[in-house]
Amino acid sequence: MAALPFVIEPTQLAALLAQPNQLLLVDLSSDATYQQGHIDGAVHVPPQLLLCNQPPVPGKIAGVDQLNRLFSFLGLTPETHVVVYDDEGGGWAGRFIWTLDAIGHKRYSYLNGGIHAWKASKLPLTTEIPAVKPSQVSVTLDPNVVIEVRDILCDLDKADFVVWDARSPAEYHGQRGSTPKLGHIPGAINCDWTNLMDPDNGLRIREDAREYLADLGITADKRIVTHCQSHHRSGFTYLVGKALGLNIRGYHGSWAEWGSHPDTPVEV
Repeated sequence: MAALPFVIEPTQLAALLAQPNQLLLVDLSSDATYQQGHIDGAVHVPPQLLLCNQPPVPGKIAGVDQLNRLFSFLGLTPETHVVVYDDEGGGWAGRFIWTLDAIGHKRYSYLNGGIHAWKASKLPLTTEIPAVKPSQVSVTLDPNVVIEVRDILCDLDKADFVVWDARSPAEYHGQRGSTPKLGHIPGAINCDWTNLMDPDNGLRIREDAREYLADLGITADKRIVTHCQSHHRSGFTYLVGKALGLNIRGYHGSWAEWGSHPDTPVEV
C-alpha cells in the first residue's frame, strides 16, 4: 500500500476500503453515534481508555499496562496504518494520534471532518461490529512527546517558544475554571480549538488554518506546545499543527495540572 497522507478525505478513504490493505480504522465517536452507524470495519474505542482517569489530573496519558491492553486488542503491528476519526471535529481523534506518537507508532491518518464529513459526502455506514485479530503489544513512552511541567518551565523565557492555549477565552482570561489558579501560562496565545474547524465544510480543518494561526503568532519558526484543560480539545490543535508541518507538542497535564501545581506561574 502506498504511503497515505496525514489528512485523508472521505472519498480517498472510501476508495481504499474497497482494496486489500493493512488499515486499522478507529472510531472515537460516542457509543450512541457508533451504534447508529459507522464506517465499515471501524473499531470503536471509548476515549476514556486513552486517559489515566486519576484526579486531580484525569487527562494524563494512560499507564503502560492499559495502553498495552488497548493496542493489543486493536491488533496493532508496526506495519498497521491507523485511520482515526470521531464525531466532534477531531478532538479525540487528535488525542489518539498524539498517543500513537507517544508510543512511537508513526503510521496514521486523520479522516478530515470525521463522521460528519463522511455523512456529508453521502458515503455508506454500517451497524455491524467488526472482528478484530489481536496482537501482542509492548509500548514504551517517548519523553519527547509526553512532556511535563518542567519541560515547559525550562522554555518559557525563550524567544522561539510559544504556548497555544486551546481553551475558551473565558478560561484563558481566568473568568471560568475549576482549578485553584485561574488564567493562563505566561505568554500563551489563546486560540479556541473550534476556531480551526469549518462548520460549513463538515467540520474539516479550515482551509486558511496556516494564515489564521500565523496572524496570532503561531508559526513554523516556533517550537509550540498546545494544551487545554485535559488535552482533549488540544488533541485537535495538535493534529492541526502536525497537518501544517509545525513543530508542535501536546501537554497532557494541561490546565488541570498547571492550574493546581504549587510552582507554576500564571497570568490573568
